[in-house]
Amino acid sequence: METKGVKKMNRLKTNFLGKEFKNPMVTSSGCFGFGLEYKDYFDPNVLGGIVVKGITMEPRDGNYGTRIAETPGGMLNCVGLENPGIDYFENVIVKNIKSSGIESPIIVNINGKVIEEYVEIAKRVENIPEVDMIELNISCPNVKDGGMAFGAKPEVAGAVTKAVREVTTKPLIVKLSPNVTDIVHIAKVVEENGADAVSLINTLLGMAIDIKKRKPVLGNTFGGFSGPAVKPVALRMVYQVYKNVNIPIVGMGGISSTEDAIEFMMAGATMVSLGTGLFSNPILPVEIKDGLEKFCEENGLENIQEIVGAAHN
Repeated sequence: METKGVKKMNRLKTNFLGKEFKNPMVTSSGCFGFGLEYKDYFDPNVLGGIVVKGITMEPRDGNYGTRIAETPGGMLNCVGLENPGIDYFENVIVKNIKSSGIESPIIVNINGKVIEEYVEIAKRVENIPEVDMIELNISCPNVKDGGMAFGAKPEVAGAVTKAVREVTTKPLIVKLSPNVTDIVHIAKVVEENGADAVSLINTLLGMAIDIKKRKPVLGNTFGGFSGPAVKPVALRMVYQVYKNVNIPIVGMGGISSTEDAIEFMMAGATMVSLGTGLFSNPILPVEIKDGLEKFCEENGLENIQEIVGAAHN
């Protein structure tokens, strides 16, 4: 029993941005709701941390029409950041999360149409003690820049990161879009402007067509492509970024097994994030937690963090 206790408490324990996580697993924003939706499948405290659904200043209904489409090896979504807004999140949801017994650190994903909205919501989140960290989603369309995502241009990514950094003392993770020419350059720019960590990748841009209707399947025409099929791209980007920044990485993109999680950590991810894999296997976090413990035991590791960046050696 003592050996099991050591494995549980020490071998997966991860210090991330000054906070102790019981293991290196977090959820991907938008795939785990607000932390309570999967309670019938497993105890959310199995997770190292919970990244909640993206929050905006105002409540949003999301996009109209079909929002989800299954594809070979993954899925497309154009949900459109449907959420109840910061007021309801602060006054109701946060209290529900904590009163439910969830002890894992809470990371809130924030979104805006202009930099000023990011700043305002960051100020609000700064004053919510139950929130441990902020994840800055720079894949949102910048309405002042013709709808191009904040993360598509290095100078804009840097500007929004700097603006948010100036109004919050909470650890700041910047979530990067893969829909760019050079993700390494974007990562370096956000690091220079105050990011404490980067998470990558967000979804790839994709679409599907209904050949009977001769129309796009998704109501928004294009959507975010995620799932196992994107893993090689995500893994490559984590590997590239790790070699060029000095801040930790949260790796994500198609993780659906213990082996996937280990690959991401060996590529350079300190933490791994589970998203689309939860839809096909709701107990995925339990399986990966057990798998990582077994991997440590079989390979004589005192802590899973020993493998971070191992593929670069």
